[in-house]
Amino acid sequence: MARQTVVQKSLAVVALLGLLIGVYCFAIRPGQLRWGATPEELARPLPGDNLVSAPTFYATRAVTITGRPEDIWPWIVQIGYERAGFYGYDLIENLGSKRGIPSARRIIPELQHLAVGDRVYMSLIAYLVIHSMAPNKFLIWAGDEHPPGGAFTGALFPVDESRTRLLLRIRFRHHWTDQRILLDLFTEFADHVAVPKMLLGIKDRVEGRRIESLATQGAEIAVWVAAFLEFVAAFILVLVRQRWWRAWIIALLAGFTLLFALYARDPGWIGASFEVVILVGMVRLCKACRQPQPGAR
Repeated sequence: MARQTVVQKSLAVVALLGLLIGVYCFAIRPGQLRWGATPEELARPLPGDNLVSAPTFYATRAVTITGRPEDIWPWIVQIGYERAGFYGYDLIENLGSKRGIPSARRIIPELQHLAVGDRVYMSLIAYLVIHSMAPNKFLIWAGDEHPPGGAFTGALFPVDESRTRLLLRIRFRHHWTDQRILLDLFTEFADHVAVPKMLLGIKDRVEGRRIESLATQGAEIAVWVAAFLEFVAAFILVLVRQRWWRAWIIALLAGFTLLFALYARDPGWIGASFEVVILVGMVRLCKACRQPQPGAR
């Protein structure tokens, strides 16, 4: 491969990643950090705000639920891995749980006894501790180090006699200098997907709505996986194909499709349709690359 081509491809890869990161940081992330919250709620002090100084990740999300705080509180108390689940993407979040994959669809009496200092597992190996709580008002999960590197506050605010605002505020610092940064980066991107889904899952349960099936969740996750694989495949084509600029365009579109599938929360068929178009483009590109170049022998 000619040195000039190597330089061009290197610059193209940097530009591709830079564009996608820029779209995420400036067009997607700000809205995800305040999903569902009003300006007043963003500025409202909550218990636990003082636990993490200078957080590098600071998000407040909210949803209106038809129900009183005492109707919502039991669903919050029983959240956790090998507890009631997280009411979101069960196929991922509850994988391996002894209680099974589906999150609870009822209030579980034996999970209602929660006390300060109790561990609540977020996965098979990661846990938070109950820092403080006030029944029907707020609950704080935090890391067990001192001071904690992260704190999560769920708070309930009545709107009127039949409606309540549920707020979830997350504050943590990225661990840039040790191996924990891998978990932090996973949280950075996955939190925007998981937390709104959990809030809506609580809302559906309190209001007695139809709970999303595991098959529907699986289809949505499959769209994410397909978008990611298409992006990786197109990225590789940029590196190995002579006509790399066409692969670069496809990789850029695949990256945008992945971001759309993860964060737009539109019907899954829209993202799947984009993926079909990209797949067709990749197939045509591969076929074109097999054809002899003009003048080739």
